[in-house]
Amino acid sequence: MGGGEQRRRPPTIHDVAREAGVSRGTVSRFLNGGHNVSPAAADAVRAAIRRTGYVVNRHARSLITGRSGSVAFLLTEPQEKLFEDPNFNVLLRGCTQALAAHDTPLLLMIAGTPAERRRVMRYVTAGHVDGVLLVSSHTGDPVAEQLLGAGIPVVASGKPIGRQGRTARLAHVAADDRDGAREMVRHLLSTGRRRIATVAGPLDTPGGVERLAGWRETLTEAGLPAGDDLVAHGDYSRSSGERATAELLARTPDLDAVFVASDLMARGALAALERAGRRVPQDVAVGGFDDSPAAVSGLPELTTIRQPWDRISSEMVRVLLALIGGEEPSAVVLPTELVVRESA
Repeated sequence: MGGGEQRRRPPTIHDVAREAGVSRGTVSRFLNGGHNVSPAAADAVRAAIRRTGYVVNRHARSLITGRSGSVAFLLTEPQEKLFEDPNFNVLLRGCTQALAAHDTPLLLMIAGTPAERRRVMRYVTAGHVDGVLLVSSHTGDPVAEQLLGAGIPVVASGKPIGRQGRTARLAHVAADDRDGAREMVRHLLSTGRRRIATVAGPLDTPGGVERLAGWRETLTEAGLPAGDDLVAHGDYSRSSGERATAELLARTPDLDAVFVASDLMARGALAALERAGRRVPQDVAVGGFDDSPAAVSGLPELTTIRQPWDRISSEMVRVLLALIGGEEPSAVVLPTELVVRESA
């Protein structure tokens, strides 16, 4: 090296402590969660890290703490769902951003088949991640039970249904599906509609159960029909919404509104109504659910129920990090919001 210049060594935790004017132990506690570190000391350490350019050695830290420093986003659906359903991408992006604020990497894992579930469980239980954000778990899906049985911190997206055994204490974050459905049906009633059908989601998912219940309760309270002849089921895909709406039109041709349990299915419903020569909203009003990108991806733009995806993401991350830190499981239910556009 020219001029006798020596290569500059990377800054260490000792350098950070000296720069911040605190002990090495204080810096270590700050880096491992900030427990028993005063706000003033934390600010001093943060400033010292910026000035020195210190970078955490994750491998060394994992040897000391027994933690990997990373979290898994586990989708228990077929792989194509990740690309078809815009909700998953919105949730994934939100969780990634929320974890970035904690300098924690997120691993995307998909377990839509028994073989994929076995591989994921081997990886997770080997300690490669500290916790799991579990997305779209159907009733009877064994993943949640297996994760809890292995002592892995886990937070589910959506309110678990039919909980029993270990999953009775499954931490989760959900939008208020039932109240959102009630608000949509009340809106449809306010436009003068009286023959309101629904395309419900699968009954082994929380959205399928709760949104159907909200539709039925609101119509019953209004003294209007809410029988099974006004119900068809989809699987949250566009094609299933189109098929279910065609089924409803054949069964109840006098319907004047449809509440559809997801925006993607509602796009399919619009296609079926157009094919049948029904104008939206003049002949049939259509309401969706999610306020996903599908709501504004075509004309007419959908009147829908907005799920607070940013808050769902940040709360899932907050609850999971609390679990990893030793806190008890908790449940968070967030309010939804009616968004009125052209379809109703």
